[in-house]
Amino acid sequence: MPSPIASYFTQAFGLLSLASALALPVPVNDGSPIRVLIGDLKTKITSPIGQSIANQLLGLETSQSSVVGTPPSNGQGLGACKSSTDPCCIYYSLSKDLSSDFTGPTGRCNDLARAAIRLGFHDAGTWSQSLAASGQDFGGADGSLVLFGEISRGENRGLEGIVAAAKKYQNKYGVGMADLIQYMATHAVDATQAAPNGLLPPVTGNPDSLIALFADKTIPAHDLAALLGAHSTSKQFHVDSSQSGAPQDSTPGVWDVSFYNETIQNPAPKGVFRFASDLVLAKDPRVSTEWNSFIDDQKHWNEVSQLYLYMNDSST
Repeated sequence: MPSPIASYFTQAFGLLSLASALALPVPVNDGSPIRVLIGDLKTKITSPIGQSIANQLLGLETSQSSVVGTPPSNGQGLGACKSSTDPCCIYYSLSKDLSSDFTGPTGRCNDLARAAIRLGFHDAGTWSQSLAASGQDFGGADGSLVLFGEISRGENRGLEGIVAAAKKYQNKYGVGMADLIQYMATHAVDATQAAPNGLLPPVTGNPDSLIALFADKTIPAHDLAALLGAHSTSKQFHVDSSQSGAPQDSTPGVWDVSFYNETIQNPAPKGVFRFASDLVLAKDPRVSTEWNSFIDDQKHWNEVSQLYLYMNDSST
């Protein structure tokens, strides 16, 4: 069966050209800590699929599968999936809906697509290694942002539209909310409680606190530089309401590396809104070397930008 996150990005987010971002990463010896496994993957791998997921998280195996699934036959859509033996059958119809809803009139991703990327991060990012060690091993990519009303938290402002869309898709397709948000499992791993509060990065954070926050999610500074590239397609609406809708680079409809150079340009390109947290991290020596390596180098960023997959898989 294809890796669900690969299927999601290549089908639903095909307009973002993310397939190449899921290739096996090139090992980098920069002194960053070695990636670690968490949760059940740390002690209870009991199946070949579990081992494969662990290998992907450790960078030992590619996350992009060549296995071909079975789409609904004869144009019957959802009805055909009732008799299908392919557990991913229903996701072909869901993917068709997402591709339509996430594409703007020019064929590029729209604000709903950008919000979907942010929703995935905000649901997955509410896990903490230190809290888990103290017995609070919950949160992460479990759907709790939608299921337990975390949309009311300040850091989730602007996600109201995509949360409403997620509820609509769930009602139509009957899939679990965690699966719907991350599109990364064959069965639901929905939350049983709200995720811990205060574990998402503030746009006003300083380098030490931000790097420590992600390290607590097992993401070192080197990898954080790649993860921040998701701002290539983001827009802000609430940090500065006077510039509502301003993108973080000049090509918000394209999954490219313009963000890295335009963040450190002085002055910023016209119409681009830069987060204070991005500015300070771009200058921090623990991040800046890798940050600068992504400037005008799409291929290099593609090779290491599967950090979204790592964070979401490891926190499920």
